[in-house]
Order: sequence, then C-alpha cells, then structure tokens
Amino acid sequence: MFNVRVYGLLIDTDKRVLVSDEYIRGNYYTKFPGGGLEFGEGTRDCLKREFKEEMDLEVLVKAHLYTTDFFQMSAFNPSHQIISIYYYVEALELIKAPIRTRVFDFDAHQMDVYDKTGETETFRFIDWNDFSAAAVTLPIDKVVADLVKNTP
Repeated sequence: MFNVRVYGLLIDTDKRVLVSDEYIRGNYYTKFPGGGLEFGEGTRDCLKREFKEEMDLEVLVKAHLYTTDFFQMSAFNPSHQIISIYYYVEALELIKAPIRTRVFDFDAHQMDVYDKTGETETFRFIDWNDFSAAAVTLPIDKVVADLVKNTP
C-alpha cells in the first residue's frame, strides 16, 4: 500500500523556515507543513487544502522541490510505503495561526485536541542559520532539508 504525502517549504522574508511541531500517538515530530493526498485530489490542491485546514492560510504553490526516490516505510503503519512530494510555497496573506518560539509549545486547547484525536500540532519558524536536517524528524524531510541548505 502506498501513502502519498504532500509538503510545503515556506521560507519567509526574514529567511526563516516554517515547521510544524506535532505530537502524534505519544511521539514528537518536527516536520514540514502538509499532509495526506486524498482520492480525486491533485498534489498542489492537496497542499493548498492542508495549509488552509492546519493554519487557515492561503498559499501559492510554487516550484516542485523533491519527490521521494527511495523506499521509506511508514512510521505509523509498516505495511505502507511513503511517497512524499515537496513544493516551495508562498503565503498569500498574513499568518493568522499562532506561531510559537519554543519547540513543542502546545497550549491547553491543543492538548484537548490531542486527548480527543491522538494528534495535535503547532507551528514555528526556524532561522536559516539554525535550519538543517537535524531540525526535522522524518527521514524524507531530512533529505529535503539537506537539499535546500546545499542549494545556492
């Protein structure tokens, strides 16, 4: 079974990279914003929907950045293979979602969501000088982080 994921790399005017800090089923992950492709949906539409759902943010999906080119088993279901597609994105409006300054800085509402769903998330920016593969958790995100940092 294949699980297709679509993620956006948003770098703001201060050269900071947006990440999502997530608490899923008792584990902490720092990853790029995005999520699962739904049946009948294109990858760019998926990414727009994910940003709207997660951050109430309209984005412009720009250039394709990377598609997984190696086998990656799902961290959540060992019978699934992950295929991740990454794009650069640009915010078309001011970000309304709370932006945290600390890692995994969940408020009471977000913990209530976790209690109901087993998942919650928050967002923060990482300064370009502090951004690297070590800043993200998922193996494919690490490849993308290295790719972005090493591209002039």
